[in-house]
Amino acid sequence: MTTNNDPNPDRIAPTAPTDIELAPISSKKNDPFLVAFAEPFDAENPKDWRTGRKWAVTDVLSATGFNRIMVSTIIAPALSTIAQEFKMNSAESAMALSIYLLATAFGPLVIGPLSEVYGRRPILHASNIWFLIWNIACGFANSKELLIASRFLAGFGASAIYSLATGVLGDVWRPEQRGRSLAVYMLIPLLGAAVGMPHHRRVHGRPQWMFWATSIFQVVMILVSFSAFHETYEPLILRRRAERIRRETGDSRYYTADERLQGRRSAWRVLGRALVRPVRLLALHPIIQISSLISAFYYGILYIVLSTFSDLWTTQYNQSVEISGLHYIAIAIGEISGSQICAWLMDTLYHRLKARANGEHSPELRVPSVLPGALLGPLGLFLYGWAAQYRLHWAIVDLGAFITMLGMQITSMPLQAYVMEAYPSHTGSAGAATQFLRSLTAFLFPLFSPRMYQVLGYGWGNSTIAFVGLLVGLPAPLALWVYGAKLRARARGSY
Repeated sequence: MTTNNDPNPDRIAPTAPTDIELAPISSKKNDPFLVAFAEPFDAENPKDWRTGRKWAVTDVLSATGFNRIMVSTIIAPALSTIAQEFKMNSAESAMALSIYLLATAFGPLVIGPLSEVYGRRPILHASNIWFLIWNIACGFANSKELLIASRFLAGFGASAIYSLATGVLGDVWRPEQRGRSLAVYMLIPLLGAAVGMPHHRRVHGRPQWMFWATSIFQVVMILVSFSAFHETYEPLILRRRAERIRRETGDSRYYTADERLQGRRSAWRVLGRALVRPVRLLALHPIIQISSLISAFYYGILYIVLSTFSDLWTTQYNQSVEISGLHYIAIAIGEISGSQICAWLMDTLYHRLKARANGEHSPELRVPSVLPGALLGPLGLFLYGWAAQYRLHWAIVDLGAFITMLGMQITSMPLQAYVMEAYPSHTGSAGAATQFLRSLTAFLFPLFSPRMYQVLGYGWGNSTIAFVGLLVGLPAPLALWVYGAKLRARARGSY
């Protein structure tokens, strides 16, 4: 690797540096031509922005996530109406719902790396417009083929939020603010899935209005994002500063750390390397593999619950469709409570563990926060499953669902923070890699869950999932706690 006082900033680094190796070249002490953020404060550094501006960026992402997640579930209650209108069989109507989730598996693999080449802001705006176009197309679709294709393309654009949120929150908030920022960001999107299901169990009239209504909201979000969302990607902000200094001084020796790393690579080579980065991370980095496995399993459970919860009440408890939708309130409250409790738990444990480590930051300090959720999630599944099996009072079943959602949120948030801090230079690509498996399980798990409950019943069906959750959710975080630092040190560079 080149050093800070290398007189040739265009020299190509002989090896791909890791995130850890980026730190030494991010200092101006030995190189007056290196363009970097000033210490301890720089007004252009997103981490030094005023709090109001940080929350504005976070809120834009949160509201965008709400709409896009709601669109993923809002179609479910109207599937029978849509199937009748478009003459779909059961498999085709299920595909109209799940194809959106399948698109969110592949979209971040492209969108995340693009945000690390062109910046977060243009990718957010482009994905917003893309999603709007194809969501409107869903409303005007006059054939089942066009509807399914439009749903896939809308899902591709909607998937931007998964990689952009990880990247932007990592750009803007410091580690000691991680819990609170994640909790505020997730608060509104968590309502998306729950709002879509119960409300539209009472769908009347043309189902196309679901797409048109969410498109109107999307237009509002596009207008807000153009004014409230600012660029947060550090290498791009610094590159623009370096270009301004070179232009004003006429001295071409000024450069950024990112420009040195790029060297004389062509734009196509830089883009190509960025686009394959999430796949490399998922294939070669045990940290990504372990965290993705845990997150994907619990995300799949979430969609099992979302897709089967109403049927439980209509078949086991003989409740009306309208009343069955009200039970989704327990799911929403569980998720929201989990996110807020986990925020406090994450920040509290982080400060205490960091103090014990003599003030040294380490991504592994996030891991202990995973364990309470890894126990609560299976406990809730046991309660939910056996209460439903024996048709106990509905409040006991809802309590089990509440505990399940609570535990899953407490598990997923620290893992998201861990990935963000283990890959600070490429949080978008790392988030895309983890989202790939999450979206696949959300797509696949609901396909076998009806048959599972039919064969095993709710008691043993949920117990089976809970036992697997204990086998996955406890040893894997412990492995990250013990071996995480060594795995990061041995990992091939994410660059």
